[in-house]
Amino acid sequence: MANEANTACIDGFHLVIEALRLNGLDTIFGVAGIPITDLARMAQAEGLRYIGFRHEQSAGHAAAIAGYLTRKPGVCLTVSAPGFLNGMVALANATTNGFPMIQISGSSDRAIVDLQQGDYEELDQMNAAKPYAKAAYRINRPQDIGIGVARAIRAALSGRPGGVYLDLPAAVLSATLDAAAGARSLVRVLDAAPRQIPAPEAVERALEVLARAQHPLIILGKGAAYAQADAEIRALIERTAIPFLPMSMAKGLLPDDHPQSAAAARSFALAQADVVMLIGARLNWLLEHGRSPQFSPAAQFIQLDIMPTEIDSNRPIAAPVVGDIASSIGALLARLKPGQIRPSSAWLEELAQRKQHNLERMRQRLNANPVPMDFYSALGAIKGVLADKPEVYVVNEGANTLDIARNVIDMRAPRKRLDCGTWGVMGIGMGFAIGAAVISGQPVVAIEGDSAFGFSGMEIETICRYQLPIAVVVFNNGGIYRGDDINRGGGADPAPTVLMRQAQYEKLIEAFGGAGYHAADPATLANALAGALAARRPALINCLIDPKAGTESGHIGSLNPQSSLAAKA
Repeated sequence: MANEANTACIDGFHLVIEALRLNGLDTIFGVAGIPITDLARMAQAEGLRYIGFRHEQSAGHAAAIAGYLTRKPGVCLTVSAPGFLNGMVALANATTNGFPMIQISGSSDRAIVDLQQGDYEELDQMNAAKPYAKAAYRINRPQDIGIGVARAIRAALSGRPGGVYLDLPAAVLSATLDAAAGARSLVRVLDAAPRQIPAPEAVERALEVLARAQHPLIILGKGAAYAQADAEIRALIERTAIPFLPMSMAKGLLPDDHPQSAAAARSFALAQADVVMLIGARLNWLLEHGRSPQFSPAAQFIQLDIMPTEIDSNRPIAAPVVGDIASSIGALLARLKPGQIRPSSAWLEELAQRKQHNLERMRQRLNANPVPMDFYSALGAIKGVLADKPEVYVVNEGANTLDIARNVIDMRAPRKRLDCGTWGVMGIGMGFAIGAAVISGQPVVAIEGDSAFGFSGMEIETICRYQLPIAVVVFNNGGIYRGDDINRGGGADPAPTVLMRQAQYEKLIEAFGGAGYHAADPATLANALAGALAARRPALINCLIDPKAGTESGHIGSLNPQSSLAAKA
């Protein structure tokens, strides 16, 4: 606040803070610096929580996952130009994944930027952000801060959620306004994500297609998890007796050990289904774009999605249901008649047999005790520790570490598994872990490949500084994918995918006051993780994995083109 000629004034810094507070946004993730340092200080002084990171990308990932978990936009605060660009990776990822997030960045003098006269960290940030954000706005006057924040909130939450960029020039932050006029300029956003009710005829069409199915299958995506219509989704699945497959971040909407889960027979279920209902899931690369051989060419699709443009994006959709997930599921339940949908008993029996066979194979792999550990024996130890801890969030990234953990670690509660999602981007680990811990107060286990951990590993200092209950498990096989590759030129330099096998990652967290563990066998790993969770303090476990364990590019090796020379090597 300021006082000029006995007239109460308010500056742009405080208008931003009041606009956020008015709309229930009480946590900011960011990196302080010119010109937003005082905004962070003042926000903290006014009662907002500020979590300071070592890199803007991690701060942005934390904001994005906070938005996913709370259905309120997570807020990331960055400096201008380079800091803005660092945050943009997370903003683009949030938009691709449908996470509501607002990146607020300070920016340089507009008059100098527009004439390209070389201001400090000069960059036309708003126009740079537009291709990668759901919306981008610049506020040029302090009296527009309230409406600018309101527009950003509505854009982030309405329809399919996404990332929004909000540009705040330094001159606007320091400008003053009559306090009464400033108060009147603030906007409280009402009904930012209004219900979108599906058409009754669309609902009837979907039920008719399901009623004709002999081999129906439901696929749950993270859009279904975001909707927080957990009870309604479970009721639809159990009343229809349709088998379901959860995408990775939808695991836990129904427990992974639910009898209707077809996850253990995934390939068979996808290939044999004659009708597939997509609930908050997209037919993108994660589902082979809906094409064969993963899906039958004759399969029909029902799709529940809030975006009309998502329909027919890869395969013709026989029954589109356009609306928000909660309203669409509610409408289906309201019109569903007893006995209307009856999956073939032979289909259900075949699925059960395939599941049992594959689960037995998995048990054998988990019970094996190779020396050194492989991914399965290490993950089996983690699985045992987490079995009776459904409250723990699991953050997961890597190649083989991600692929195998998704199949091994059971989830029993919704929105507890957080991973790299639609883009498959590495580097989300520490940001997601910090965001989940800050928002929920619950413990987090971050299961990281050693390569993936390297993208954001310095944030373990952030974890220790805020004393967050996060246990990081680094799967150290000494390489990207695996650690036994060779330099094909015969030189002394390591191969492109080889990392330092002897790295003592646990020493990093010890340097910041956290607990470090070294685990070379499953029992040591299990004891270390159990102890870290019981202590609820920052911890890192350096988990030694066989360098020969893992496959090139994990489960998506087909996307990695290889030259004939490399294939012969």
